[in-house]
Amino acid sequence: MNVSDHGVRPAVLDVKGLSAGWGPMRVIHDLDLTVFAGERIGLVGLNGHGKSTLFQAIAGLTGWQRGSIKLNGEEVGRTRSQGPGRYTHLIVRRGLAFIPQGDEIFHGLTVEEHLDSGAFTKRAWSERGIRKTKILLIFPPLEKLMKTAVGRLSGGERRMVSIGRGLMSDAELFLVDEPSLGLAPKIGKAVVEALMAVELGGSAMVIAEQNVALLEGSVDRIIGMHAGKLKGEASASRAMSAERER
Repeated sequence: MNVSDHGVRPAVLDVKGLSAGWGPMRVIHDLDLTVFAGERIGLVGLNGHGKSTLFQAIAGLTGWQRGSIKLNGEEVGRTRSQGPGRYTHLIVRRGLAFIPQGDEIFHGLTVEEHLDSGAFTKRAWSERGIRKTKILLIFPPLEKLMKTAVGRLSGGERRMVSIGRGLMSDAELFLVDEPSLGLAPKIGKAVVEALMAVELGGSAMVIAEQNVALLEGSVDRIIGMHAGKLKGEASASRAMSAERER
């Protein structure tokens, strides 16, 4: 790992000069971002300004990109034009867990089968029982639903399954995209609070959210995003005011 000047914590993610997009469209513009071990970062901004595209670029899922993306000091970015997803499995094995927005689930599988599918490495599979116990401590409503097909669950329960599956992995960087999207305010708040209860240790987490108030006082840094560029760090109240003014 690279040891940074951010105290003694190493940089889990180091992005330099990243541009990315789809077809002829450039969505991300020469972006720099560093995330340190143990950090939770809130990435805030209106829909359509590049939050999801940034996550997809880190995972190697954009149509094209250029720039440097280092995960625990190892280059996983560089120039890509070979099509999305070709090397994503290698990036995941190096420590990435990407939890996309919406219900990215298989409706016919049970809750337990979904969680087990997140333990895809040899180590995670051997520890899947312990890991599922930890997931159920974070999301208690899932305990009585373990044998239930996910297609029968509520929207909030499905979101818990999706996030729980990502947390089953050996990830050192968690990218969580819009965890409260489409949920009732009370349920969305509970889901975000559960993410704050995850013990990161030497890992890091970046949460993309439009609802800035959900992150206030809970994350280490809040970074605004507008028109494919990062707009610096701000308190939740300042970030929310800036978005309303645009």
